[in-house]
Formats: sequence, C-alpha cells, structure tokens
Amino acid sequence: MTAPGIRKLKSSGKKIVCITAYDVFSGAIADESGADLILVGDSVGNVVLGMETTIPVEMDDMLHHTMACRQGVSKALLVADLPFGSYQSSVEQAVDNAVDLAKAGAEAVKLEGTFTDQISAIAKAGIPVMGHVGMTPQSVNAFGGFRVQGRKAQGEQVMAEAKEIQDAGAFGIVLELIPADLAAKITEELDIPTIGIGAGPSCSGQIQVFHDVLGLNADVFKHAKVYVEGRKLLGDGLKTYVSEVKTGTFPTEDNSF
Repeated sequence: MTAPGIRKLKSSGKKIVCITAYDVFSGAIADESGADLILVGDSVGNVVLGMETTIPVEMDDMLHHTMACRQGVSKALLVADLPFGSYQSSVEQAVDNAVDLAKAGAEAVKLEGTFTDQISAIAKAGIPVMGHVGMTPQSVNAFGGFRVQGRKAQGEQVMAEAKEIQDAGAFGIVLELIPADLAAKITEELDIPTIGIGAGPSCSGQIQVFHDVLGLNADVFKHAKVYVEGRKLLGDGLKTYVSEVKTGTFPTEDNSF
C-alpha cells in the first residue's frame, strides 16, 4: 500500500482500515490482519511507556519504535507520528524530523493541527503527510482535557482546518473525537480520505489503538470496541506457566535436550 493507494481507496468507495503498532510484534500482527495503514503513533507514550499524555514523547522514542515496527510490516502503508515539539518551531525542524522518520522506515508522517507551511514543505521533500484535527492529543492542556471537539459553532472551525490541511498537500486526515454529523460533512467536502477515531461511521476509514481493540488496555473507551479479551487471555496463559514451573510439570522431556 502507498499514500496514493490510500487516496484511491476513498475514490473507489472502499473503507480504509488503520491500526496503531509500536514494535515488530504488533506491526506484524497488524500487517497480517489486512490493515491498509499502520500508524506508529505517539500514543506509544500512553500504552507502551506508561505516560499520562503523549506530550513527553521524544523523537528518539518515535525513531526507535518506527525502526522496530518496520521489521514487521511488509504490505500496509507505515506512517509515523511527529511528536510534540518536533515540528512546531519551524519548517526546517519539521522537514528534518520527517526525514529522520523516513530513514527509520516510515513511508509517511502525521502531524497535528494547521501547520500548513510544515505540511507543504514535508510533502515537497517527497514525504507524504497525514493531517489530524478535532481532539489533537498534543494540545490536551490547551483543551483542558480529552474532550469532544467541533460541537455547535466549533464545527465550522474544524471544517476550515481540515480544508487548510488538504490544500497544504496532505494525502489524508485523522478526525478525532468530533460529532458524527460533522465528520460526515467533512468527509463529503474533502477530496482526501478522512480517518475517524470517535468520529462516527461516515469517515473514509477508521483507526484504533492496537491495545484497545485487542483488550490489552485496562481501560475501555467509548470510541473503541474490544474484539478479544487479550489481557485476560495472556494473563491466564502466564498463570498456567507460573503454576507448571512451581509444580514441576514444566519443562518435560519434550522441552529438554
């Protein structure tokens, strides 16, 4: 899959399936599942590194996890997030960090907000860019928490931001935690695909966090659906291992040399 291929999926009316991944293990599982796009998200800070927000995530973290995920992905488009502080200061900063992510194996990058000069410059450098509007987690402190955006009069602002990002040269855009009717309107008016998370069923595609859909996260969120109780299944397996080691039933002759 390629960035132009993702755009073609919208024009053909086919839904786009996206999932996050953070290492070779999750990347391979996501790739083998048939996902079209795999995002090495700065959500690695929350679900892997135990941070409360994505704000502390550094470029070194993203480079490390992008390189690891790259080893497990062979079919899906691999996109990496530009973390907080890696593109806001200047166009040069944004391009340099996008280039580093591309060298680490990313085939496209994603950034949050209407940094249109940065988007245009990164795209000009030959790196496809995804945008992100609505509830942008890197701005959680400005929003006063993780809250739905785009209600009532805010809807026009979110629409305008999405159009600016498209015009800057993005090949797609994430719509996060916005009303479903607004997401439907944005999807209809934009030429590029919209990827929703907590934005209703009318988006061109959906993205979810690996740990959320597989039930690995202790928390359950309204915008997500748990497809398998992964935390319980893995825990049960490890409890059996612990029990067998303590009782001496593992290892057996079959596991010995």
